[in-house]
Amino acid sequence: MKLKLHHVNFCSTNVPALEEFYRSVLDLTPEPSLSAARVTSQGYGGHVAFLEDGTTQFHLAERDLGVGFRTGQAVNPVDRGHIAFRTDDIAAFKKRLDEKGIPYSDYGSWAMNGWHQIFFYDPDGNVIEVHQVNE
Repeated sequence: MKLKLHHVNFCSTNVPALEEFYRSVLDLTPEPSLSAARVTSQGYGGHVAFLEDGTTQFHLAERDLGVGFRTGQAVNPVDRGHIAFRTDDIAAFKKRLDEKGIPYSDYGSWAMNGWHQIFFYDPDGNVIEVHQVNE
């Protein structure tokens, strides 16, 4: 099972201002392929800007405190944001979490078509996403 840093997600009440900041100060560029892959009908339809530095993606999402309630999930990935890793074996990673007694929210293909996403907390309450691209 491989894990690789994929993206960092920051949440904001003003995504356009945050996007302008990251584009003008850090020279991040738009990552246009992800906008078409978004799913907005499963509990989260907020504005999201997708940027990249050539290696790592940055997802700038509109903060939404109600996602957990609307989806029935314990972990809300768009409350304070999260860090995300991509794996090639989501089942093996879920087994690892189960063996360690770490609870997680299995969102399935919730926000991005073709991505199976799970979210969990680190010991300090930071949200971590692990996802696998479905073949």
